[in-house]
Amino acid sequence: MSANIAEMERRRAAAKLGGGQRRIDAQHAKGKLTARERLDILLDEDSFEEVDAYVEHNCIDFGMNESHIPGDGVVVGSGTINGRLVFVFSQDFTVFGGAVSERHALKICKIMDMAMKVGAPVIGLNDSGGARIQEGVASLAGYAEIFQRNVNASGVVPQLSLIMGPCAGGAVYSPAMTDFIFMVKDSSFMFVTGPDVVKTVTNEVVTQEELGGAVTHTTKTSVADLALENDIEALLTARDFFDFLPLSNKEEVPERPSSDPWDRIEDSLDTIVPDSAAQPYDMHEVIRKTLDEGEFFEIQPAHAGNILCGFGRVEGRTVGVVANQPLVLAGVLDINSSKKAARFVRFCDAFNIPIITFVDVPGFLPGTAQEHNGIIKHGAKLLFAYAEATVPKITVITRKAYGGAYDVMASKHLRGDLNYAWPTAEIAVMGAKGAVEIIFRGLDTAGIAEKTKEYEDRFANPFVAAAKGFIDEVIHPHSTRRRIALGLRKLRHKALENPWKKHDNIPL
Repeated sequence: MSANIAEMERRRAAAKLGGGQRRIDAQHAKGKLTARERLDILLDEDSFEEVDAYVEHNCIDFGMNESHIPGDGVVVGSGTINGRLVFVFSQDFTVFGGAVSERHALKICKIMDMAMKVGAPVIGLNDSGGARIQEGVASLAGYAEIFQRNVNASGVVPQLSLIMGPCAGGAVYSPAMTDFIFMVKDSSFMFVTGPDVVKTVTNEVVTQEELGGAVTHTTKTSVADLALENDIEALLTARDFFDFLPLSNKEEVPERPSSDPWDRIEDSLDTIVPDSAAQPYDMHEVIRKTLDEGEFFEIQPAHAGNILCGFGRVEGRTVGVVANQPLVLAGVLDINSSKKAARFVRFCDAFNIPIITFVDVPGFLPGTAQEHNGIIKHGAKLLFAYAEATVPKITVITRKAYGGAYDVMASKHLRGDLNYAWPTAEIAVMGAKGAVEIIFRGLDTAGIAEKTKEYEDRFANPFVAAAKGFIDEVIHPHSTRRRIALGLRKLRHKALENPWKKHDNIPL
């Protein structure tokens, strides 16, 4: 028996060593942690239970039969984050550069299948040179098996990808189908074709970082949600983020104790909206003064800043927040902000997370660039997302709500449950001056000014909409948190179903 135990310990030690000390040192020299070190930070202490530590590849071509390393380049298993179950895989760059083989892929598939069975999130730590070229199509088949599971798990269990090294070629499509992507600055990148291929085909000279680095994907492309400074910050941020997520689409949102009074009054909100309609203010302040302890975990903060999306808590329970940001492009809706918010709304709806919407929107951004790039279809994505959402929806109009953008931003007409307005709200088809110039064509400057004043007196307030029942109540800004907390209590057991369908056909 002792010999068997000794053999087991020997094999375990070999698996934990991965590609060997020299490659581990090389990983550290790049400022990167190893696959196992990352899991030690991500998961609660001593909670990780590994599976398939002894799995090896089955390739015999190109001399691969002479090189077998237990684990085959990926560490998989389950653990807990603050006591809650999560399934994980962590690619090991020290073993064949983390390249995906058939067996490597099947290890990932096994824990994704288990996550689906028991209803728990999946977090993938990606650090791979791509497909294991020596295995040819078997490696590609492994990728496709993972892709299929990403699709099956979508909307069933939350999926989070941390890009902590290279992720290129077909490998990018698995993270792309997960719910959120975090990247590490200067050490991670994602692209379908690398700089060398780009140069050969298009003669463009570009670095890996410019082509697909963390900053590129969190500012320009919106492929990734956050860019973190290093491995440790990324992993600790993932731990914080995980606390907002339910375990599956059948579970309630997580709840944690809060000492922040549900009926806290915020007098400063009574004066946050400037007297001048042309003057901006920071919607972050409204959000933070409404949520528990002022905590707001923002998603894609560096992309489409004219709309804010993120998670917070009210009475200790997770909520999703969508808000126009007057500081950026006056808070207008455009292509990027519509796509950003639509995806966020659909995630919240899939996982039973109530949606709080703060509205200050002057309309959709005009211009040929927007029209020719499809603002009609992209704007419809946000409209579609709000309209199909069956979770509790509470809307607060703080200032402008003009035109079609009023409809799109979780209006009463899209099955908003509770729609409130501050006294500073202006709900109209368009701004007063533009409306008057259309209605009263040919008037001189003085006449335009007189009619504009008349239009503002008539429509630049929330009471016309309230008189029609489109606004449930005009509220004191200082009582916004209290109203939202009471609303969420009332809506906790809301029951609403869409008509039966195989699936919808959102305008992609």
